[in-house]
Amino acid sequence: MNIETALKEAMSVEGAIGVSLVDYESGMALGTLGGGPTLDLELASAGNTEVMRSKLRTLSSLAMDDTIEDILITLGKQYHLIRPLTASGGTLFLYLALDRGRSNLALARHSLKRIETALEV
Repeated sequence: MNIETALKEAMSVEGAIGVSLVDYESGMALGTLGGGPTLDLELASAGNTEVMRSKLRTLSSLAMDDTIEDILITLGKQYHLIRPLTASGGTLFLYLALDRGRSNLALARHSLKRIETALEV
């Protein structure tokens, strides 16, 4: 599946507000869909790049021989999911923002995993 199709699939997740595919080395979004006045996806993508980098540094500092499956940020009204793409050589992640009242977190995580598996970058 290409980037555009992957973003559309992610936006079909119940409660999706916005999604982006981000290169955490450069901080640039390779593609975005959704967002709007309540969510600036370019800014959120860049900010979540720092979250990703920080977690990777922490794992390295702790000498943990493990990988990040996903990172969940829980807000009062939203869930933010960051899913590193292992097949991308380790520099890309999917970022999905969800309306907390309209989404199912377990199904959203499952959907991102499925999208990650099918995505060809």
